[in-house]
Amino acid sequence: MAKVLKNLLVNYIHDRRLLVQAKNFARGRLIDIGCGIKPYQKIFAGHVTEHVGVDHELSVHDKSNMDLLGTAYQIPVEDGSFDTAVCTAVLEHLEEPELALKECFRVLRPGGYAIYSVPFIWHLHEEPRDFYRFTKYGLEHIFKKAGFVIVELEALSGFWVTFGQLFVYNLYRFNRGPLRWFRIVDALGLLVQACAFLLDKLDKTEQWTWMYLVVAQKPENPGAPDDFT
Repeated sequence: MAKVLKNLLVNYIHDRRLLVQAKNFARGRLIDIGCGIKPYQKIFAGHVTEHVGVDHELSVHDKSNMDLLGTAYQIPVEDGSFDTAVCTAVLEHLEEPELALKECFRVLRPGGYAIYSVPFIWHLHEEPRDFYRFTKYGLEHIFKKAGFVIVELEALSGFWVTFGQLFVYNLYRFNRGPLRWFRIVDALGLLVQACAFLLDKLDKTEQWTWMYLVVAQKPENPGAPDDFT
């Protein structure tokens, strides 16, 4: 319950924008890279014909949601098997994110879309497998290097959401004893998140975002020159 409450704001913002991009870009067969428990299956339902989840054998999540056993570097399917790819908050946990993007590029059909969420300002988590944080310029670089064309690159918050969310995480360090019994930290956390949400609407400074949402496309003619002049 505490995990749900302390992530309420960022989950709301992330999932609302992911739903928009699912409506705009998702279609056909979908590969969910690092699927875990497939938390976004409902978001993509109705937009895709099949939702295929892939994750590795050492995943701490319930493996019953996995359709394929593999890694972000090696997905056991043929080239061009999917129309859409989704990968949420996984890229930072990979030693070689560029190689993972190249594998995503491989399994997509020409014209297919990849939808990624990637953190910029966030605390250490799932240690020791927490390797990177990405600026929007770094994301543009590695996606283009993997062969993709960036369609959208959106900062999901400004300073207030990022600051408020990290402050809430710090509050939960003290969620024990009477503070936990009387749900004081839960209440304070919800209040901080509500204030952060309102303030973010007044002052959304992109350079302080906690996360980016990227939509990238595999060109219809991969490897073709950008122009013929």
